[in-house]
Amino acid sequence: MRRFTIGTLAAASGVKITTIRYYERSGLMPQPPRMAGQHRHYTEDHLQRLLFICRARALGFSIEDIRQLLALADPTRQSCRQVEQLAAAHLDKLRNNIAVLVKLETMLSGAVAQCSGAPNVSCPVLDLLQSSDSARLL
Repeated sequence: MRRFTIGTLAAASGVKITTIRYYERSGLMPQPPRMAGQHRHYTEDHLQRLLFICRARALGFSIEDIRQLLALADPTRQSCRQVEQLAAAHLDKLRNNIAVLVKLETMLSGAVAQCSGAPNVSCPVLDLLQSSDSARLL
């Protein structure tokens, strides 16, 4: 069985050591047992779990969502229905965020397009930031 130090686990996963420690503290990653010399040795299972977490984070799932997905990924608890519900709720949030970002992009690109760059002229970007329309987005 392949064993990893935290450094080699970080390199194999593309994640920083501090991120691995954070996932351990949050309970997403189990801490490996200490071996001779008090060094921790991670296994292939740790790497696979870490990659699962990284993929879920890349998709924008929260730490709590990932905790639930990890529990549902356990072969004794697999429930595609529960996973589908969790993923659908997350997808709704993503779509809402995209709609907000598209609106922001439209507003900002319009302001930038109106900029002349000339000194002592009203700045459309600053006007946007000072307008009540931009305040509604917060």
